[in-house]
Amino acid sequence: MKLVIDNQMVGLDVLRRAWQGSVTVSLGDNAKLRIAESNELINEVVASGEQVYGVNTGFGQLAHVRIDTDQLAKLQENLVCSHAVGVGEDLDDDIVRLIMLMKIVALAEGFSGVQLTLVEALCELLNHNIYPRIPSRGSVGASGDLAPLAHMAGALLGIGEVRVAGEILSAATALQQAGLKPVVLGPKEGLALLNGTQVSTALTLAAAYRTENLMAAALVAGAMSSDAIQGSDTPFDKRIQSVRGHGGQIAVAGVLRDLTKGSEIRASHVDCDRVQDPYSIRCQPQVMGACLDVLRHVCSVLQTEANAVTDNPLVFTDSKSVLSGGNFHAEPVALAADYLALAVAEIGSLSERRIALLIDSHLSGLPAFLVKDGGLNSGFMMAQVTAAALVSENKSHAHPASVDSIPTSANQEDHVSMATYAGRRLHTMLDNIANVIAIELLAAAQGIEFREPRKSSPVIKDVIAGLRKLSPAYEEDRSLSGDIQRVAARADEGGYVDFAATVLPSLNA
Repeated sequence: MKLVIDNQMVGLDVLRRAWQGSVTVSLGDNAKLRIAESNELINEVVASGEQVYGVNTGFGQLAHVRIDTDQLAKLQENLVCSHAVGVGEDLDDDIVRLIMLMKIVALAEGFSGVQLTLVEALCELLNHNIYPRIPSRGSVGASGDLAPLAHMAGALLGIGEVRVAGEILSAATALQQAGLKPVVLGPKEGLALLNGTQVSTALTLAAAYRTENLMAAALVAGAMSSDAIQGSDTPFDKRIQSVRGHGGQIAVAGVLRDLTKGSEIRASHVDCDRVQDPYSIRCQPQVMGACLDVLRHVCSVLQTEANAVTDNPLVFTDSKSVLSGGNFHAEPVALAADYLALAVAEIGSLSERRIALLIDSHLSGLPAFLVKDGGLNSGFMMAQVTAAALVSENKSHAHPASVDSIPTSANQEDHVSMATYAGRRLHTMLDNIANVIAIELLAAAQGIEFREPRKSSPVIKDVIAGLRKLSPAYEEDRSLSGDIQRVAARADEGGYVDFAATVLPSLNA
């Protein structure tokens, strides 16, 4: 994907494509002009001798220390080196790519006072697919994602390590091989690179995209489970949704109707004596619809944040002002990530309840544990236990991170957002529900096949045909572990997203 950054709003759809694959970035004329104008003002401030935080002073509690003009470049380099103290496993390249892109977008707004050459150097790093190794732990999401962004910034200086085509190289070597030179930081430039919410935003945005993929798979699984137990489609009726009025509920019910349209199984029991289905079947529009509304809200917050200027201080050329504030505080991202965590937990919880329903012969009308010769075979008994374990784990992960502030920097930063952890923990939760949904897809397919010769809808028949390429029908006991992982990977990678594409926010940006 080629992208020209010229102070326009970068949409969720564009960011999704950048998350999915490499991107080539350049700066437009308007962006170049605004960057140059803000850098000119910073140079005027330095020349005047005016004391401005982060330009010619120390940082945090050391803001009272005045730095001599001939030490300003060293000040910024020291900032990058001293703050690169992240630990833990590296962030994946797709996350790093989003971080770099959003940092370019922010700097290109022209409120950061950096040189044009610095922003262009970051573009070149991205364009050559040189991804800094950024440890995943070490940010409290308050004065920006300082530690992880320092590791990103270090690569521009030829410091630290990077990944190129999956190979780990020193940053200096990678720059040399790409024909690029390390940058020398000017006044405020290290601070502009390190202040910002790009890491927590990238983590949460990637989680939102994964949630879209898995929500689509969960809707498919839910429709299949409904057919497998010979459930009623009356609860999906458009009229029921319209009198409540929630957009997500209306949209989800429409997807479920489309998925089950033309099912022979459904047509065969229109006049059955079951009055109502369990909530996990009947209330799918209400529960999954509420989760969709959460996802839509979170994506709206993240689109704003992805295009925001979040470093400090900020340079306003119209009034020739350099103002210190707190745009680096990631509270909007932390709260959005916590909100999304609730929806992710609920998607998995509803799916697990449908698995439990399917294996219970008294409720589903299907063979116990979805296998012939029960007793000799245990069928899906333990697969449901695995799903239950994962759903229970997610209940702990869903505890809000944003309420857990801890003071840092000698109490200068006395309230922090924990947004980076809030976004990172979503991926553990999504790994869990991908496996839960995979178990339901396999269980529901097994249940539908027990209804033969009656067939499900044409759409669901195609879904089952695809599943059977990853997992053969369960005839007698065998390990399902590999099957679950294959189906989970397909769901997580967007293999079912087309079935709900019309309702997902980033696909309708």
